[in-house]
Amino acid sequence: MSRMSRNKGKRGELEAAKEIARLFDLPFGADGMHRGQQFCGLDGSADIVGFPGIHFEIKRVERFCLHPSLEQSDSDKKCGDIPVVLTRQNGKGWVFACYLDDLPKAIERLNNKKEEDNGG
Repeated sequence: MSRMSRNKGKRGELEAAKEIARLFDLPFGADGMHRGQQFCGLDGSADIVGFPGIHFEIKRVERFCLHPSLEQSDSDKKCGDIPVVLTRQNGKGWVFACYLDDLPKAIERLNNKKEEDNGG
């Protein structure tokens, strides 16, 4: 992988973590949403962490391959986590992708996290 690709990936992970933190009113940084690799450096760790129960795989690419990305998230996730892919192309908005069977659980976890953090 080229240096430019790695840097684009890092920027994408930071941008995605900031967007999830913004959407769910979560802290950003070491105490909240942050890049996974910068803190643990383990292969198989989520690209962004800070949202329990969801394994985020971030793809900041122009040519996105949905199924291989979801399969990567699924194979890397911890037992019980929901595999999710966030992707964005240049000049476009972020897209959230998960398996349809996981959608109800993903919505429940996303809603529960927002309620927890807002004192609900």
